[in-house]
Amino acid sequence: MGLLISCASPGGGADTGLATARTESGVVRGHGTDVKKFYGIPYAAAPAGDLRWKPPQPAAPWTGVRDSTSFGDYCVQPQEYPEQRGGMSEDCLNLNVWTPARRKDERLAVIVWIHGGGFAYGAGSHPSYDGEALARRGVVVVTLNYRLGLLGFMAHPHLTAESPQRASGNYGLMDQAAALKWVQRNIAAFGGDPARVTVMGQSAGAHAISTLMTTDMAQGTFQKALMQSVGVMRPTMALKDAELYGLRFGSDLGALRKLPATDFVELIKKQPSGRSLATGRPVSIINDGYAVKTPDYQAYATGKFAKVPILVGNNENEGGGATRNWSIKTVADFQGFVQQSFKGREQAAWAAYAVASDDKVPQALADLYADTEYLFGTRELLARYQDHGLKSYRYVFTRHRNEAAAMPIHGDELQFVFDNLQSPHRGKNRPFNAVDATVARTMADAWVQFAKTGDPNGQGLSAWKPYSAQEQSYMEFGARPALRAGYNGKGIDFVRDHFSSAGR
Repeated sequence: MGLLISCASPGGGADTGLATARTESGVVRGHGTDVKKFYGIPYAAAPAGDLRWKPPQPAAPWTGVRDSTSFGDYCVQPQEYPEQRGGMSEDCLNLNVWTPARRKDERLAVIVWIHGGGFAYGAGSHPSYDGEALARRGVVVVTLNYRLGLLGFMAHPHLTAESPQRASGNYGLMDQAAALKWVQRNIAAFGGDPARVTVMGQSAGAHAISTLMTTDMAQGTFQKALMQSVGVMRPTMALKDAELYGLRFGSDLGALRKLPATDFVELIKKQPSGRSLATGRPVSIINDGYAVKTPDYQAYATGKFAKVPILVGNNENEGGGATRNWSIKTVADFQGFVQQSFKGREQAAWAAYAVASDDKVPQALADLYADTEYLFGTRELLARYQDHGLKSYRYVFTRHRNEAAAMPIHGDELQFVFDNLQSPHRGKNRPFNAVDATVARTMADAWVQFAKTGDPNGQGLSAWKPYSAQEQSYMEFGARPALRAGYNGKGIDFVRDHFSSAGR
C-alpha cells in the first residue's frame, strides 16, 4: 500500500487539501483538508457486455494519477433521487472514501456503508450518506455501489447452466463482498485498519449484511455489523423459483446481454410481483446454493454465521410509509387481506391483528407490514445471538423530526446517523430544529463509538445495556435518549409462529 500524501501548493504555501493514495490498481488523487475525500474508485470491472450477470471481475489498473474528486456513475435504476450525485451506467462498481488520517499508519477504525433501496435503487454517492461528518469523528468511511434490479439479482436457468457453480442471481451481493475484500487489501493506504471494519447498512443494505454474515464469500472481511431496519429471517426465493421469474424477460441470454441496461428498469415495471407479505421477493437475495448456501434462519439457528458484535434496530412506525397508499381502508378489506396473506392460519392471523373500526385500519396495516418485514426477524436475530452468548445492542428511533405529528417511518433515521440533516432527499430539504441536531449528533457519536470499540456508550451515552432475552433493553432515540425495555406483541409472535410452521 502506498503513502497518504498531502500535497503542498505550488508556491509552498498552506495545504491545498489535495491528497494521493496508492491502491492496488493505481494512484488516486482526492481533495479536502481535515477530511480527505476520494470519490469513484473502481473496485471491480464494469459488469457490462459479456460481464453482465457474471461475478465481479478485477478492476483494470491505470497509470499515472487518477482524479478521484468527482463521484463515479451509480448503478442503473429508476430515478427515485433527483439529488443523486454522478451519472448512471453499468460501469458503476466504484466506492468512495472519507478519511481524517494524516498518515497511512494511523490504523483508524473503518465503517463500510451498504445502502438500501429494495435492491432496486440507491447509491453510495447519495448526499444523505456523505461520510464527512462521521469521518470527523475519527473513522474512515467507505460507501459503495452494487448492481441493482434485474442486472443485480436476476436468476435464469441459462445463467445457472453457464455458471461453474451452477448458480445465478445474487450478483449485487457478490459486488458487496468484492468491495469488502477491496477494503481489506487497500484501506491501509487511507489510514484505515482492515482488522477494525464495521459493515453498516439500512433496509436492503442491512438485509444484505445479515446475509454476508452467513456466506463464505465475505468471511473475515468485517469485525462488527450495524444493521438498521434489517429484513433478516423473512422469506426468500429458492433458485428454481427465481429462475422461472427470470424467464419472464426472455430465454435468449445473448439477446438479453445486448439490451440497453435501462430497458431492464422498464421491463420490471411491467411485471406484477405476485408477492404477499408471507412470500419472497422475486428480485432480491436468492437461496442459490452458492453465494447463499442455506436460508438465513437456518444459518443463524445452526451457528453458521460471523459471530461479530451487532447493533440493530428499527423506527417507530416502520410500515407507515410503505402502506399509506394501499387501497385497504375498511375492516372488511383488512380482514380479507390478512386472511389471504396467511392461508391455513386465517383465524390466528386475525386474532393477532383484528381491529374494530375503519379508522384503526391504516395503523394496523402498517403494523402488519412492519412485523413481517422487520420486527419479527430482528427479534429472532437477537434471540439467536443470545443462544450463542454473543453481544448485541438494540435501538428504536422515535424522534418526530421538527416536532412533526407523524411517527418516524422507514428510512427517517438515515440523515440522523450520518449527521446530515441538511441533505436533500427525493428533491427536498426537510426542515429540522435544534433538538433534531442534538439527536443526530448523539446517534452519529454512538454509531462511531460502536465502530471503534464494539460498545456504543461514551460521547454522551452511558446507560445503553447489551440486549438480553430477559430484560429486552433498548435505547430509544426520541427527543432525548432513554433506556427502555420490551420487545413483545401478538403480531410479532404470530409472524414468528407462522414462518416457523411454514418453513418460510
